[in-house]
Amino acid sequence: MLTDLEELVTCESYSSDLRAVARSADIVAAQGRRLLGVEPERIVIEGVTHLRWTFGTPRVLLLGHHDTVWPTGSLATHPWSVTDGVARGPGVFDMKAGLVQIFHALAALPSLEGVCVLVTGDEEVGSGTSRALIEEAARQCAATFVLEASADGGALKTARKGVSSYELVVHGKAAHSGLEPDKGVNAAVGAAQLTLALDALADRANAGARDGWKTTVVPTVVRAGSATNTVPATATVSVDVRVPTVQAQEWVDIAIRALGVTVPGARVEVRGGPNRPPLEESSSAALFERAGALAGQHGVELSSAAVGGASDGNFTAGLGCPTLDGLGAVGGGAHADHEHVLVAEMVPRTQLLAALVKEFTL
Repeated sequence: MLTDLEELVTCESYSSDLRAVARSADIVAAQGRRLLGVEPERIVIEGVTHLRWTFGTPRVLLLGHHDTVWPTGSLATHPWSVTDGVARGPGVFDMKAGLVQIFHALAALPSLEGVCVLVTGDEEVGSGTSRALIEEAARQCAATFVLEASADGGALKTARKGVSSYELVVHGKAAHSGLEPDKGVNAAVGAAQLTLALDALADRANAGARDGWKTTVVPTVVRAGSATNTVPATATVSVDVRVPTVQAQEWVDIAIRALGVTVPGARVEVRGGPNRPPLEESSSAALFERAGALAGQHGVELSSAAVGGASDGNFTAGLGCPTLDGLGAVGGGAHADHEHVLVAEMVPRTQLLAALVKEFTL
């Protein structure tokens, strides 16, 4: 497993480098072919390479991605290493160890009938080309197991917040800021009003919500103007929204689209909207209970966590397919300099996955 992990990590796969993603797909495909015995379907959409293995009529979907956030060349500063039982390297935790665990878990089973494995190439940039593939596969299945890395301490991710992304554009009118500012319509002032209004939305959305699992509405990037002596004709406010429930996502969407500004003559345009639905605890509860029972048989104690980050498991849960996430590597530091995997945990997690798949495909 470590040899396979090294091979994946040392083949860089930065999401925006489509050639690197294609090379990575070659390595992932070769590992899958060796361990599963068949070639995958290679699906290239808008230059992004995805891989799919299907065995009979799928009942279980194993979901992962092979792209990473690490720019090509990161191996020079973050080389592959294994020291004192800790593996390091770009993408080792998120989520190349999870791919290794998929292949080795399935290789241990007597039959793969009823299994679909989907490894996408654009999860880290929003799954724009792979979402339809994910949803198509999930519609056929009774369960989805997502091999994203675990939460702290190896906890499975039984809930994930949904994500909405917006860009609010204020349209004003340019004018010389020294000679005739009164003839302009200042979009920057409108953007400032929107920023304050957005910041207040979360308080309204969270009336009655439990602590630690609330809706967040965060203005992030604000841009305005073209020159220091010109009244800004346009301004934009980017907004990141994280929601625990579908109802909250719908409420925030309506509220954002209703926002306006008091700058005379200004107009607000709302772009974007919900991207990933939430993975609610109700979607994972039965699967987590079963995983806990199987883990106990192997002497592994499981815990659960609700997290703010999203994954492709949000899509499968949003379709109503029971989904259990965070079955991949145990370690930490996703997207950070200290990204790492605890090697000793790889085999027990692989055994747990094999037991889960076997149970749901019998």
